[in-house]
Amino acid sequence: MAESSLQLISEIGTQLGRQTRSGKDSILKSLKQAANALSEIEQPSSQEAAKKLGAGKKIEVAINPLRKAIVNGLIQHKDKEVRLLVAICLSEIFRVMAPEPPFEDKYLREIFKLLISTFAELADITSPFFSRRVKILETVARCKCCVIMLDIDCDDLVLEMFNIFFLVVRENHQQSLINHIVSILTNILTEETSQKVVDVILRNLVNEGKGAPSASYQLAVSISQHCAEKLEPFVRGFLTTCILDRDAVENELKEFYHEIIFKLFQCAPQMLLAVIPNLTQELLTDQVDVRIKAVKLIGKLFGLPGQHVAKHYRDLFLEFLKRFSDKSVEVRVSALQCVKAFYLANPSGTALHEVLTALEDRLLDFDDRVRMQAVIVACDLALSNLKSVPPKLISQATERLRDKKISVRKKALHKLVEVYQDYCKKCSEGHMAISDHFEQILCKVLMLCYDKDCKEFRLQKEMQIYLALRKKEKENSSEEMQKRMKTTIIKMVAFFPDPSKAEDSFTKLSQMKDNSIFNSLALLLDEVKFRDALNNRDKFLKILGDRHPLFEFLRSLSSKCSYNIFGSEHVHCILDHLSCNRSGNRLLEASSAKLLLAIISIFPSLLRGSEVQLQMLIEESRQINDKLIEVLVKAGPHICVQLSEIYPILQRVCLEGSRTQAKFAVAAIAALAGASEQFFFSELCKELVDSLHRRRNIPTILQSLGCVAQYSISTFEAQNVEIVSFIKENIFQAYATDDLNSPDATSGCCNSCQLKIYGLKTLVKSFLPHRGTHVRQQINEVLDILSKMLQMGDAFDGINSCEGDRAHIRLAAAKSVLQLSRRWDLHISPEIFCSTLFMAKDDSSLVRRLFLNKTHNLLKEHAIPIRYACAFALGTSDCLKDLQNDSFKYMAEFIKEYSREARICQASAGQGGSVTDYPAYIVVFLIYLLAHDRGFPHENCRDEQIYAQFCSPLFNLLEALVNATIVDGDMDLVNDALLLLLSIFRAVKKAEDAADAQNTPKLHIIADIGFSFVAALNYNGVSSSHAPALVLLPSSLYKANPRCLTWSSVDDSFINRIVYAFKSQICVPVSSLPKRGRKCQEDNTQLDIFKNHTLILAPHKKVDFSRTGTETQTNVRQDISVGQRRRQAVSSPVSKSVGLHECSTINNQHGASKKSEKILEKKQLSSSCDSVTLRSSLAESHVSIQIPERDSLSFKENVSAGGRITAEHSKYSRAKIKDPCSLNVSMKRK
Repeated sequence: MAESSLQLISEIGTQLGRQTRSGKDSILKSLKQAANALSEIEQPSSQEAAKKLGAGKKIEVAINPLRKAIVNGLIQHKDKEVRLLVAICLSEIFRVMAPEPPFEDKYLREIFKLLISTFAELADITSPFFSRRVKILETVARCKCCVIMLDIDCDDLVLEMFNIFFLVVRENHQQSLINHIVSILTNILTEETSQKVVDVILRNLVNEGKGAPSASYQLAVSISQHCAEKLEPFVRGFLTTCILDRDAVENELKEFYHEIIFKLFQCAPQMLLAVIPNLTQELLTDQVDVRIKAVKLIGKLFGLPGQHVAKHYRDLFLEFLKRFSDKSVEVRVSALQCVKAFYLANPSGTALHEVLTALEDRLLDFDDRVRMQAVIVACDLALSNLKSVPPKLISQATERLRDKKISVRKKALHKLVEVYQDYCKKCSEGHMAISDHFEQILCKVLMLCYDKDCKEFRLQKEMQIYLALRKKEKENSSEEMQKRMKTTIIKMVAFFPDPSKAEDSFTKLSQMKDNSIFNSLALLLDEVKFRDALNNRDKFLKILGDRHPLFEFLRSLSSKCSYNIFGSEHVHCILDHLSCNRSGNRLLEASSAKLLLAIISIFPSLLRGSEVQLQMLIEESRQINDKLIEVLVKAGPHICVQLSEIYPILQRVCLEGSRTQAKFAVAAIAALAGASEQFFFSELCKELVDSLHRRRNIPTILQSLGCVAQYSISTFEAQNVEIVSFIKENIFQAYATDDLNSPDATSGCCNSCQLKIYGLKTLVKSFLPHRGTHVRQQINEVLDILSKMLQMGDAFDGINSCEGDRAHIRLAAAKSVLQLSRRWDLHISPEIFCSTLFMAKDDSSLVRRLFLNKTHNLLKEHAIPIRYACAFALGTSDCLKDLQNDSFKYMAEFIKEYSREARICQASAGQGGSVTDYPAYIVVFLIYLLAHDRGFPHENCRDEQIYAQFCSPLFNLLEALVNATIVDGDMDLVNDALLLLLSIFRAVKKAEDAADAQNTPKLHIIADIGFSFVAALNYNGVSSSHAPALVLLPSSLYKANPRCLTWSSVDDSFINRIVYAFKSQICVPVSSLPKRGRKCQEDNTQLDIFKNHTLILAPHKKVDFSRTGTETQTNVRQDISVGQRRRQAVSSPVSKSVGLHECSTINNQHGASKKSEKILEKKQLSSSCDSVTLRSSLAESHVSIQIPERDSLSFKENVSAGGRITAEHSKYSRAKIKDPCSLNVSMKRK
């Protein structure tokens, strides 16, 4: 220890204490000497306590005068430099006297204020005093004197010091300086932590990127990491309160709590172990904006690399996954925006697979904004790593090029082109091999130009029609011709940017007498060579001259009339490539043939001039290419090919090829055969029958015969007896031998079963000729075979087949009935109709699935009568969840499409159209189906649960029919459906079963139940005074009740219990759920086709309806009056909305959805069979049921102010046999 330093310090202190009015220079000089002397003094280091105590006492005595001088005046000095030197001395005194405070408590506050004010100047690194301030900071950090502020209750100074440090810290500060600041703040937090101090730290965590220095953020991160354990209780309390009840938090930081969570998770995730799980509540809240913010935050957390958040918080991840199907579009879009970060942070694992599956589903979302975002995300994932992106994802994203919304198509085109460019670059660099999934992008882009809905393609077709009409109009002018030309012009002007201007130009063009213009346009439409078309267009415009008043219009029109992408040169090139493919590259050959088919399918005339080349290619091919034969089919009527030259090849394919090849070969013969060449079919049919008897390649022979029947029914009918006899005796009645009993890998059934199916298809095709040709043979024999197959799984008794084979045969028979219903629905008996529809309830899930899919496709093509849509209603009660969901989806699509078309037909009819065109009319057939179901509850059954489950297909259909969201919120359609349903139920009550009068009570029971259910769904209080007074019931199913008797064995109270039982199975009281996490059923924010808009029957145990009433165990239930049940089922729409909008929205105040959300639409699948659009939905005689005015009910009166619904139809009081009513019933033929 320097004795001289202690003496100097004592003298300086004494001197400063005496000089009350010393000059600044003198004070500065003295303080500098004192500071230097103090820096030379070390703390006593002697291990002997006595010596250490003595040395400390000596130091204290020496610095005592200086201490007095400082606290008695110098600490209040106004000069900045003097205050700085005083602060230096104070820090050194604290260091030397540590661990004991060198000043009394009454002076410490001013001392610390001075030190803190010195710290406030640390931001100025250019100041000459900066190094001295850093020295003060270092000294204070080492002696840990700042914790004294906590002992003297200077919390405000602590808070001020925290704020100052965060304010002055800079990125260019030395790390040692920052370390000193961290040390000071950490020491204080270790001793005592307060919410205000924690708020300072959190505030600086979220200030990054908002104008504040980033160094403050780094400082906050360091403090959070060093003091995580001390900060955790305060952080947990604040964040948890923000999540669960943010309105109760008064802290201004509550607006940034999501950002705080994200920042903390990056630097101190252990602090949030109890916070993160609570975010699940925000995902479940009914507030859309909260769900959106929660999804964004959680998405960012899941996207943090190396954290594996989705794995550690599995429950949170599962709830996050559900937001991809949230009912809110904005929430679904927000979830999609999180996918890329998740994908990059989690390159593998179960969680990634689940997220990508959710992404694929959103590519088929019913909202175009969601589909667009899904396309963007899918393409961004591909761009991030082309090799690892799932091929299926790229394929599904490519399908959005055909989206119904132009905005989605444009975005898909833009993003997919980026992906394809990157793919081409990597292939050229050798980093990737050729991939079909990426190559299809270019194919689909090119197909956009020649799509059937493409404007340019449609304009060329319309232009050809226009020119043809103009030519006819010149020869024979008429008002009708003028109207047709006007219609064509209106269609074409829609393809121009300014339709009104284009229409004016077309009008002027039509008035021109110069035929050269029209001849030039016709030449452009006919020219198949790209270069020639370009030259012809240039010549046309040159002759026209740019001074022509229609020059700009004709320049645009001539461009649209030309082949701009593909020409005959491209067809030549592809054929040359196929001919020169000596290496036998099958993949390349298949792709080339597919491209050729795509071009010719749209522009078959482009094959002109290449006929010889195509013919030689087909003749020389060792293995017949299916696509080349299909090209021949598409181009046949447009090219010059002699059938006699190519017939031997096509005949060989019909005899020896595959079934697919045989189908196209027969079609090619039909396309090439002229009116004088029909004898080729006779020759072919004879060869096929001979081969059939020789049992050579029977599957292909049967296919060929069936196709011949469709193209030349007269040829088939000449051999009909022989063919049908062979099929019945040698295929249907044949016992399976060992070689035929072996299972087929592709079909799933044995060879003998497969032959029976092929034979059945041949018979069915013979009754479905193309071009509507008249069939002379009788269909009853085929219908008898189908009836047996539907019931027994085989055409004849005594044939032993395994259950799997019988299932395949039942399915084939049901599909055959569907096909025949196109032309022969009048001949299909009620028994066959019921047996066919009951395939939707078959024991085999495969049969149910395939039958529903087939029905869906045929109805989508308008190829079968609407009554077959009853299959969807039956499927809604399937025990398999996916089949149940598909059925709901199919039913929604059917209702939406056919409702719109029925409205159009009604408008065009001018006088209301026919009620049989509306989807609601299928209820007529569903009632009949249910009444003839073997599972109908026993006559004495009074278990409402059994009835509710049995009638669930009817309930589900009725709810869908009055669901406004399905028809885009069109309440007129909903009200029309509701009124029609009420009239249908009343009409059925006044009719009886046409086949079995003993079955009539069942019809009436179902009608009563349906009536009561629809009445309960009538939220808008629609009056039935406008309901159809005349309802046509099909005479094959119903007949007029001659005595007007109403049969029923149930009373009103039991029917009300049935309706309530159906609702109670799936109704969860909303009020019973938490305020922020309220859900209906599993989650009312989850979008799943019907979950949010209708009451879907909850999963339940399968009930065996075949039991008698005495065998069915009846549950003991509390005796509740009907009125009480009604009040439980229907109360305030906010708390317990029952019926159509049970799960539509929490904020639904009027029992009806305020938004109209479209049902998810998937890509339309083309059927392998030909379809014929039906001109009439029902072409049979009907029972005309006139409903008297006195039976009309006003349903406005049935809805009370409290929201109760009373289905008052007591006029139909139910007794075993009721009094006859006054009713005029007449038989009418539609």
